[in-house]
Amino acid sequence: MKEVTKNSSHHKKSGLFWFLAILLTIGLAIYQRLTGPTYPVKGEVSFLGEKISYKLPRSAENLADCPLIINLPASLVGQQVEGYLRFRQLGGDKPWNILSMQANGQQLKGFLPKQPPAGKLEYFVHLVRDSQEISLTGERPIVIRFKGKVSTPILLAHILVMFLGMLFSMRAGLAALNPSEKPGSYAKWAAAMIFLGGFILGPIIQKMAFGYFWTGFPLGRDLTDTKTLIIMIGWLAALLSGRRTEPKKTWVLAASLLTLVLYLIPHSLLGS
Repeated sequence: MKEVTKNSSHHKKSGLFWFLAILLTIGLAIYQRLTGPTYPVKGEVSFLGEKISYKLPRSAENLADCPLIINLPASLVGQQVEGYLRFRQLGGDKPWNILSMQANGQQLKGFLPKQPPAGKLEYFVHLVRDSQEISLTGERPIVIRFKGKVSTPILLAHILVMFLGMLFSMRAGLAALNPSEKPGSYAKWAAAMIFLGGFILGPIIQKMAFGYFWTGFPLGRDLTDTKTLIIMIGWLAALLSGRRTEPKKTWVLAASLLTLVLYLIPHSLLGS
């Protein structure tokens, strides 16, 4: 009877730890998404007494010029509201380029010229009527990065594998805190998923998008690649801490915490 009670308690605790690991993983994934360089800039401004919402891109494929669309309130249609784009290549002090936006019903539409892979533009969207003018983002330009076309199946596989890598990393750390659990198997799965996602699928995607397999340390300063390298080293160290036996819990916990801390650094903070 005691053995049955003990097993039941173990399964409940294991289920709780899986639940916590899933919550942590989902939270990290959402955070990475919202703080990453590809998430559109959203906001709302007041112009001519009306609220205008906008959603402006920060990433685009370089197969064609990037469209920018502003939806005007119905009350502003026919009031000769015009728009224009002000943009230039990121970096340096090159002069700004101006492109008019075309009006079509309630929409103002303009196009940013496509750039080479990893090419970046900084831009503003302006609305004008007579002597009244507004920049949607004030004095802060939006930076958009162009990329080559990426295979959807490979991209989805990469996202899934990295998601599993985060999940097993968090689960291994929680197992290391539990005296009745051995974290070794979770640590092995975490290392395997991170290696597959970060060192095989990740470089393939980066080659498709930007023309390079690896741009982190020691070849470049891409923060995402460098973070992946550090995380991988952390998990290898954790696995080697036990050599032919179970990895030491302190090392597994350290690798899990290292993964958590590095995933809190926004994705591609230093660009590509």
